[in-house]
Amino acid sequence: MTNQPVEEDGLPLWERYADQFPVRQNLTYLNHAAVAPLVKPAAEAMQKLAEDCTRFGSIHYDQWLSAYEGLRVAAARLIQAERGEIALVKNTSEGIATVALGLDWKAGDRVVGFREEFPANFYPWKRLESKGVTVTWLSATDPLDRIEEACRGARLLAISFVQFLTGYRAPLAAIGEICHRNRCIFVVDAIQGLGAFPIDVRACHIDALAADGHKWLLGPEGCGILYIRRELQDRIEPVEFGWTNVAGYADYASRDMALRKDAGRYECGTLNTIGCFGLRAAIEFLLAVGVERIGPAVESLGDRIAAGVGALGYEVLGQRTPESGAGIVSFRKPGMEAGAIVRRLREARISCAPRTGWVRTSPHFYISPADIDRMLGELP
Repeated sequence: MTNQPVEEDGLPLWERYADQFPVRQNLTYLNHAAVAPLVKPAAEAMQKLAEDCTRFGSIHYDQWLSAYEGLRVAAARLIQAERGEIALVKNTSEGIATVALGLDWKAGDRVVGFREEFPANFYPWKRLESKGVTVTWLSATDPLDRIEEACRGARLLAISFVQFLTGYRAPLAAIGEICHRNRCIFVVDAIQGLGAFPIDVRACHIDALAADGHKWLLGPEGCGILYIRRELQDRIEPVEFGWTNVAGYADYASRDMALRKDAGRYECGTLNTIGCFGLRAAIEFLLAVGVERIGPAVESLGDRIAAGVGALGYEVLGQRTPESGAGIVSFRKPGMEAGAIVRRLREARISCAPRTGWVRTSPHFYISPADIDRMLGELP
């Protein structure tokens, strides 16, 4: 079991930042794989913008532009990318679809996909079959030599950083090396891991990555990031086209359709401004805490849940290891309906989710070990 990090002041990580999560006053929140509560700085940033717009309209538009830029810079820092490789999008689905639809697919091309994926990282690749593209479907837990075999001759591989139901954390560096060696575009759906575990897109040879703010990033819904490696941008055409895709978008009289020279070319029109304020603040908060410290805390909480429910006779979905464990733990017990267990926990002010017959829990780093023990004590 991973140990909980302790700060220099002797406080565990969760206790040091507990006051940044007002949700703790109302709930034991174990549902970050669905929709997370806002971290305090994100809520305050959006409240401040809403108040400013109420009083001044768009007179402070320069601050909006600063928020967009600040979000791009913060997101780039989070994944070790360049600012010009970040586009601001509505959600993970839009980001993945931009890649899936923007490449010039030809009949006979092949993609490597994974059967356990959330639909956002399954449907776009499945849909390519209508264009004559073949999809080789693997399991996310298949050994690396099987992934290597599938990558030979494939044009693209797409996998989630963390699987939405099993909580399996993929070995991105190893898979990225396989993709790099086989000249296979490497796409990562990062929504269930980004903010909880570090990602280095350079070290992992990741070509494209998408995530939005409302899960482990502790930000709002409807605002996300899309990373596309600079060298790949000229090969992925924007699938939505509006006034802000072009380099001269600030000149409304221009009819020059030359694309922006960075990932901004994938931004089609007005952005989710209030969401950008919130997501920027959330990511900057996570950067200040240090994602490298958050990961062990999240994994430790997941280990505690898995061990605890196992001791109570529940079946845990998947096999956790120090390398593959993440913040998602799903469990069930024969004869007990998952929805009924979730409702019972909710009555005890504990939030989790039923997913395809399993109870799915997903604590973030500000949850305490005592919170987990209280959840275990409420299980039937």
